[in-house]
This record gives sequence, C-alpha cells and structure tokens, in this order.
Amino acid sequence: MNQDILKGKWKEMRGLVKEWWGKLTDDELEQAGGNADQIVGLLQQKYGYTREHAEEEFNRRVKELKDATRPS
Repeated sequence: MNQDILKGKWKEMRGLVKEWWGKLTDDELEQAGGNADQIVGLLQQKYGYTREHAEEEFNRRVKELKDATRPS
C-alpha cells in the first residue's frame, strides 16, 4: 500500500490503527493524517521501539491489511 493510498483510506484505517497500537491518541492519529513517517515516529515515542522495529511493525500491519482486502 503506497503512501497516497494510505492517506486516502486513513479515516477508515484509524480505528484499526487504534486497535493495533492503543497507546496512540485520537489527536496524535488525527495529526499524523496517514503519514507513515509520523506514525512510525509515534510508535518509537510511545512504545520505545527502534526506528527499524517501528518500521517493520508498521509495514507488517499494513501488509496484513492489504492482503486481507485483496480480492481472491
């Protein structure tokens, strides 16, 4: 899922993101607005992840979502 698609579907995805990473607040997610770099930064800040771990976690979740919504 590329950055443009993520931003376009952000409102739909915010609920899932909140489920995945409950420490992220609604205000933080609103401000991030679907920007992957900002979300990764929030994961680092809130969960103490390294940049690499935060990126891997984010990419894994996005891939799972993409695979789940892909037509068979």
